[in-house]
Amino acid sequence: MPKTVSAPTVALLAALLGAATTATAQAEDVTISRALAAGSLHEGALDMVAYWVEAPGGALEVTATFRDRATDDEPMRIAMPMQDGDALAFGMPGYEGALYRFARSGQEIRISVEIVPHRIAAAN
Repeated sequence: MPKTVSAPTVALLAALLGAATTATAQAEDVTISRALAAGSLHEGALDMVAYWVEAPGGALEVTATFRDRATDDEPMRIAMPMQDGDALAFGMPGYEGALYRFARSGQEIRISVEIVPHRIAAAN
């Protein structure tokens, strides 16, 4: 005999499904494959532009600048050397929900941002 599901249970499941679909993640990515060629991301509250240059020891030094397009605040900038195979993820202070990922493969740097509402950015 099939199990009966009550109307309140169906309504609750429908509400949860609706909430899950309205809080979906947004993502954007860019790959930079030449020195001094810039790539940019614009998902979420921050605009980001990045480029890389060759550094000692085979590293590629990646410089990324982040700016909140809704304010006149000074841009935030990071510079980091990356060896082949390196990957990292981080959030920017004050911008919970945005997770930036940087990964190097050969002479390419892939950068992505994932925006998930109501998430505190943390590396998984």
